[in-house]
Amino acid sequence: MTYITDTPSPPYYAVIFTSLRTAGDHGYAAMADRMVDLALRQPGFIGVESAREDVGITVSYWSDIESIKQWKANVDHQQAQRLGHEKWYSSFKVRISKVERDYGV
Repeated sequence: MTYITDTPSPPYYAVIFTSLRTAGDHGYAAMADRMVDLALRQPGFIGVESAREDVGITVSYWSDIESIKQWKANVDHQQAQRLGHEKWYSSFKVRISKVERDYGV
């Protein structure tokens, strides 16, 4: 992914997922692609940005809190979360924020 998400005028929400990975892929890349494809079909999803060096940071943007709750409850997403706990992440943190202002060029 090499783009900046075109977000609407605020307010909207950002889910910030920071992580430290375990060694090896173990199906991670395929699942990450699958989750983006699935999120694109999820009501309220706006877009996603991701970067990884030592710490991975993925920010997904959502129109409202209810959409975030529905994404968290998605069965396929729950499977990815379980595998993340078991295989892919040595540490992670999720933060949910309301975006009240944004700007850029």
